[in-house]
Amino acid sequence: MKNSFLIFSIFLLLISCNEKSVNSILVSNKNELNEAIKNAKPGDDIVLKDGVWKDVEIKFVGKGTKDNPIVLRAETAGKVFIEGVSNLSFGGEYLTVKNLHFKNGYSPTKEVIAFRTDAKNLASNCRVTNCAIVDFNKPERDQDDFWVQFFGRYNQLDHCYLAGKTNGGPTVRVDLKGIESIKNFHKIVNNHFGPRPRKGGARGETIQLGSSFTSMSPSNTTIANNFFEECNGEVEIISSKTNFNEIKNNVFYKNEGSVVTRHGNYTMIDGNYFIGDGENENYGGIRIVNTGHWIVNNYFYKIIGENFRSPLAIMNGIPKSPLNRYNQVTDVVVAYNTYVDCKSPWQFGVGTNLAQKDVLPKSEIRSARPIRTTVANNVIYNSVEDKNVIVEHDKADGVLFESNIINNNGISFKDSNRIKSASFDLHKVSENIMLPKVSSVDVEPYNGFDFDLIKTDLIGNSREKNNSIGATVKAAITNPNILDTSKYGASWFSNEVEKREPVIHKVSNADELQTKIDKAENGDIIDLGFGSYKINKSLIINKQITLSSSGDGKAEILYLGEKDTPLFSLQPYGKLNIEKVILKGNDTNYLFASLKENMSNHFGLSVSGCEISNFNYVLKAYKQSFAEEIIFSNSSITNCENGIELSEETNDRGDYNTEFLTIENCTFNNVKQNVIDYYRGGYDESTIGGNLLVTNSTFTNCGVKEKNKMLLNHRGIVNVNINNNTFKNNKVQFVSILWGAKNNVASNNTLINSGKIKTEENLVMKLMY
Repeated sequence: MKNSFLIFSIFLLLISCNEKSVNSILVSNKNELNEAIKNAKPGDDIVLKDGVWKDVEIKFVGKGTKDNPIVLRAETAGKVFIEGVSNLSFGGEYLTVKNLHFKNGYSPTKEVIAFRTDAKNLASNCRVTNCAIVDFNKPERDQDDFWVQFFGRYNQLDHCYLAGKTNGGPTVRVDLKGIESIKNFHKIVNNHFGPRPRKGGARGETIQLGSSFTSMSPSNTTIANNFFEECNGEVEIISSKTNFNEIKNNVFYKNEGSVVTRHGNYTMIDGNYFIGDGENENYGGIRIVNTGHWIVNNYFYKIIGENFRSPLAIMNGIPKSPLNRYNQVTDVVVAYNTYVDCKSPWQFGVGTNLAQKDVLPKSEIRSARPIRTTVANNVIYNSVEDKNVIVEHDKADGVLFESNIINNNGISFKDSNRIKSASFDLHKVSENIMLPKVSSVDVEPYNGFDFDLIKTDLIGNSREKNNSIGATVKAAITNPNILDTSKYGASWFSNEVEKREPVIHKVSNADELQTKIDKAENGDIIDLGFGSYKINKSLIINKQITLSSSGDGKAEILYLGEKDTPLFSLQPYGKLNIEKVILKGNDTNYLFASLKENMSNHFGLSVSGCEISNFNYVLKAYKQSFAEEIIFSNSSITNCENGIELSEETNDRGDYNTEFLTIENCTFNNVKQNVIDYYRGGYDESTIGGNLLVTNSTFTNCGVKEKNKMLLNHRGIVNVNINNNTFKNNKVQFVSILWGAKNNVASNNTLINSGKIKTEENLVMKLMY
């Protein structure tokens, strides 16, 4: 009996020794929090009381253990809000933060979350999980920061939701400066990277691994099982700039950019889904630079981008390239991938720029073609024929093609010696996953060097038996539900917005107009009736609303406000749609303007069926403001000193004030200068934005005060289309100077006493590097 009792006692003792030691400490203010952190021991559970924690800089310092980490968490998941000027930094080992929500603020430093407290105190084996960071932006677009920056080793970001970054800087960045941060084995897994709006320039990546100057260092970072949704910040969604990284099993859903091996070598890109819609040419795939990458088991659906945003873009490099430019592609494998309804999916020699040799230094010429590269065992299916499956911007003579097939809907195509025609059907797994049935096609997979290391397919099935070309083997495939967002991100957070019918707010006099705007919610309509309104003070637009007249008539607004003030102040989140309104100024004030500073988020503007007259500026966008879209349609602009000015981003770093500017069916009469002034400066082909469309419009007696004698100024804008317009009696030398090397075109325009439209093949631009 005694022996039995002794054995039972020892058993209980062993269990108690193996149990984690948990000491829960509830804190309700900054002082209590700092005291709890100061005294924390392994196994402690520091609990932030539910509510708003404003203007807090949390320095989470301590040393937990693998079995007993120190945890800092919300009392209730998602109910602790970190707001104001706040941030979080780690210093130590085995520290975990979870369940926090960062919103309504910005960081006082370069990071919202940093895996170090200072240059000497780095984190290792630390974790951020089940958190959200939403719209936590600096006041100015040029104030770059990182929402999460990794230092140290073995740190992890998982099951988090991050969305809405508008200022410069990658959303997440891995820093490798210092031996303490190389071979870091960080993990970025199971996160939901929600919409990141267009930034209007470079420095808008979602994830950046290292930098140009640490690109020869090993990182060994894993990015896996994440959902990237509408990450449109710039042309690079993930920018891998270090060695031995793995990008695996992620879903890229309607992102205007690509996964890019920008610098560094030996990246494994395996088992990812790239989903487009067959319409948006900005949705990209994978772009390859440098050495030793493996691109295997990936699925591409309706990706129709070109050049930098093509499904597979393999670039030309610069001979003897410096670290911050483009190294030659060598020793790359592209194998076992599937492309369904993708336009010209393979593009080689992307970025070749010999045609610009007259305006670029020799050190910028990308003439080094890919070499020792293998493209094998890939499958392409086109429901609509593609006559240019392989695009060679420069010769792909250093690329080996083996065991690739295509069903091109029975239509002949070029390059039949490099990819063989075959007949096979599709199997619909889900709405966005249509897999070719290639089991009936007799094509033996090419067994290249180290191909035996490709053990599994897109779904995770073994390739050792029933192997097949394409992203999947010969096996039954169940729906992986890749678009089920509950599988990614914070368990308590949803980015789905409940749809609501717009409310119509009727206005009867000028005094209540701003009150009605303030009362309105996103999507509501302000009905001006047929009234006449005299306004003496700027109307604040900080939400998405529509102002319109009733029926077929037009209301009239006369703005009598002070000089250089706008009738409509377009503030962060302010997106104004104004329809069928007569708008008059006093010759000294503005119609629309952004704020001069603190434009922490985008504005937007659509003007339709309006009559505009007697303003100093029709639209004035100040530096660091940005609109994704500005539209003027079916409207007249008369007797204004200045027209539409979007030209204050003069830092020549590739920035500009709007992504899309559309002028359609409009008349401009006696607009003296800056009729359309839209600027993007800096030579950088990865900044491929700026879109101007001027169509079916008439310009008469405009530009009389234009100093450069040019009516439409759009220097550096990459995509320009000027068509079916009439230019009459405009006292200028040029209506437009087009950039021939870019996508600048003009057609079917009538010019009467208005100078000419000139094409300059290679504009001299300031180098950004």
